[in-house]
Amino acid sequence: MAIDIQWISDNQDLAQHCEQWQRLGFVALDTEFMRVDTFYPIAGLIQVSEGERAYLIDPLLISDWAPFAALLENPEVIKVVHACSEDLEVFLRLTGSLPVPLFDSQIAAGYLNLGFSMGYSRLVKAVLDIELPKGETRSDWLKRPLSETQVSYAAEDVLHLAHVYRELQAKLSPEKYQWVLEDCADMVNHLGREVEPQEAYREAKLAWKLSRAQLAVLRELCAWREREARARNQPRNRILREHSLWPLAKTQPDNLQSLARIEDMHPKTVRQDGEFILQLIKDAAALPASQWPEALPEPLPIEASGILKKLRAIGQKEAERLDIAPELMLRKKILEALLKSGYPTGPYELPESLTGWRRELMGQALLDRLAKISEAKEEERV
Repeated sequence: MAIDIQWISDNQDLAQHCEQWQRLGFVALDTEFMRVDTFYPIAGLIQVSEGERAYLIDPLLISDWAPFAALLENPEVIKVVHACSEDLEVFLRLTGSLPVPLFDSQIAAGYLNLGFSMGYSRLVKAVLDIELPKGETRSDWLKRPLSETQVSYAAEDVLHLAHVYRELQAKLSPEKYQWVLEDCADMVNHLGREVEPQEAYREAKLAWKLSRAQLAVLRELCAWREREARARNQPRNRILREHSLWPLAKTQPDNLQSLARIEDMHPKTVRQDGEFILQLIKDAAALPASQWPEALPEPLPIEASGILKKLRAIGQKEAERLDIAPELMLRKKILEALLKSGYPTGPYELPESLTGWRRELMGQALLDRLAKISEAKEEERV
């Protein structure tokens, strides 16, 4: 298909187009980027469409992103994306802003029960009956000039996205449309809250098995790893591999030979940062007990899986009633947080992460089910 493609290659042109886009009801957005050896994505192309033409913004030639940031933040213009977590990182890195309000077509497809976590090509086929050519996912989007195939791929993607949005919007009830926007707003808010390096240890594998003194070491290792990854713009595992964190905190080596024998420890890390890591471990191990982190809660025992299954059934029942993909209803982390609030005997409290319409529709039903389970257990003991 012939697509009207317009290139935007300087600050003035971008500002003029952003002024026009500010008056629209929505814009479809897409990005192409590189992220092979970096912590942050490097933008190679930004695509915009209102459904009539494809605008391709060359980020290598733009220095003033303020007009585009204003567009992203305009509450009157819906920003349409697909499976956008990395796109959001690109926007935040380039402009310092995130798109609001946001409409993710992948999430919307789930609310229409077309499928959960649908790839873009499948969604375009399902909604527009168009077969997209195989993607340029392995292309070098930083090279210039871009190939005709790259340009066509990028333009087609964003143009079809605008058409997909119109079709999905027409099929969504007003209620479900608002739910999509709510979920997308939660996603934006989550990304906007950058993890504090000092809190990164909480997500480390097997951290709950460590003593408070060992957690103090893990906390400093994870915080240093996070800060260095950002400062050097390198993947976290280039700084210190994930599987090395727990044994480092557990065994606390005090010389380079012992450090080198740690599981999955890269020789380059030992050469480049070994002495610093050893000193970091020594200093963290010397912290007084008053500065140790609190112990992390253990995971739920295997016998709790049956209760989780009963709680998931509440979401599945609502999904059938609402004709929504069941995976969108109650996420595992939410149910685990709920169960941990009072396991094994209760009382239980709804976690803060259960919000909006999910809390309203299913919150009380979840608490009621847990209360019945607790009553049944009590009767068994009697």
